[in-house]
Amino acid sequence: MRKNISIGLALLPIVTLMTAGAASILIWKAGMFIPLIIGIIATVLVGVISGYKWDELEKMMVNGVSKALPAMFILLVIGLIVGTWIASGVIPSMIYYGLSFIHPSFFIPAVALVTGVVSVTLGSSFTSIATIGLAFMVIGEGMGFPPGLIAGAVMSGAFFGDKLSPLSDTTNIAPAMAETDLFSHVRHMLWDTVPAFIITLVLYGIISNGAQQNVVDTGKIDMILAGIQKTFFIHPLLLLLPVLTILLMMKRLPALPTLMIVGLLGGLVAIIIQGQSITSVINTMTYGFTAKSGVKEVDSLLNNGGIVSMLNTIGLLTIATALGGLLEGTGVFQTLIRPIINKIKTTSSLITTTIVSTFIVAFASGAQFLAIILPARTFVQTYKDLKIDTKNLSRCVEAAGTVGITLVPWGVPAVFAANMLGVGVEQFIPYLFFAFLVPLINVIYGFTGWTITKKDYSEEQVQETESIGGN
Repeated sequence: MRKNISIGLALLPIVTLMTAGAASILIWKAGMFIPLIIGIIATVLVGVISGYKWDELEKMMVNGVSKALPAMFILLVIGLIVGTWIASGVIPSMIYYGLSFIHPSFFIPAVALVTGVVSVTLGSSFTSIATIGLAFMVIGEGMGFPPGLIAGAVMSGAFFGDKLSPLSDTTNIAPAMAETDLFSHVRHMLWDTVPAFIITLVLYGIISNGAQQNVVDTGKIDMILAGIQKTFFIHPLLLLLPVLTILLMMKRLPALPTLMIVGLLGGLVAIIIQGQSITSVINTMTYGFTAKSGVKEVDSLLNNGGIVSMLNTIGLLTIATALGGLLEGTGVFQTLIRPIINKIKTTSSLITTTIVSTFIVAFASGAQFLAIILPARTFVQTYKDLKIDTKNLSRCVEAAGTVGITLVPWGVPAVFAANMLGVGVEQFIPYLFFAFLVPLINVIYGFTGWTITKKDYSEEQVQETESIGGN
């Protein structure tokens, strides 16, 4: 016989996950795989105590993972795209032109803007931070800018792209969990992402005027530009491929075929324009591109991509969604949130509660995937009951779970950036204006009702009932 889960028992998996996550990131330096597995063990224990059998718990995990399968297929194609877009010269051209036009007077806003463009194209904040972000740290410190300010601009740009790009893993997971489609989700996020980013650029522009300390040293920039030009044929027409991707996205075509098309086009361009062999392109699609420019900075920028490069992310996603399925199926997270949900009567309270709940998971786990998955699955029915389009839900969980989580000092994104860029989290978090603004704008929209789209889901339920009856 199943027992009702008490608040104290429901807190066990969350506290366990938070403790293990903090220890793994800050002490063990082992990432989030083991903490998530520990979280699964704690949740299974709660499930057994509550009367669930192992077969039932196993089905919960399978159900959780199954919801993320479309996103996993897309992630594999994203790895292919990153590899072929580097081999084709698309990404090198973007970096080349971006670095060519940077001037110290607008360096910090340019860092955020160029990193944002690269991140939108790559669909990966981590890749953008580890490539163009690392280059900007070297260049910016040579110009005399404070490392924390440069890192803040890099991260703001990187997570602007991570949030908005249809190639991003989180951008695919959020609508899948909120039961809406990818491109509706991306278009709806323009309302919070674009204003927040514009304000961020303005703030960086104001701050950067008095932040520079030393004389400009352009030697690093010239060296990187020379290395890129030596390795690739650089031309503005190569930028048409990202433009084509945006146009296809706007046509509302299915995400997976669209991404496959642009990935294969990247491979074709690599063969025709860059003189790559078919064998080389196939290997790049599989294992990523290997740069041999002779310039360390260039090689570190462009050794990336490939289907294999996404397996680590897919593994993390598999474990996180399995844990999400358990926390949802056993009712652990619902037990914690239900008292709040029962009091939700207005759009403003729903939006605010969604943002706050996502931050709670973010601070508890430090993991983007879990911060998106749990609140999305918990609140989806409430949005439908209040006749609010679930793309509002996916936008909220992205605001706090994808971007807001960068404000968590022990969170995976912040720790990764600190290690990669060589800057303490306490130095760059105060400059993460984008991360502060995006959740705030969503709360404002919730209170004003502006951009909050309504939708009557009763018709869908009727159609589902008729379909079941017909079968």
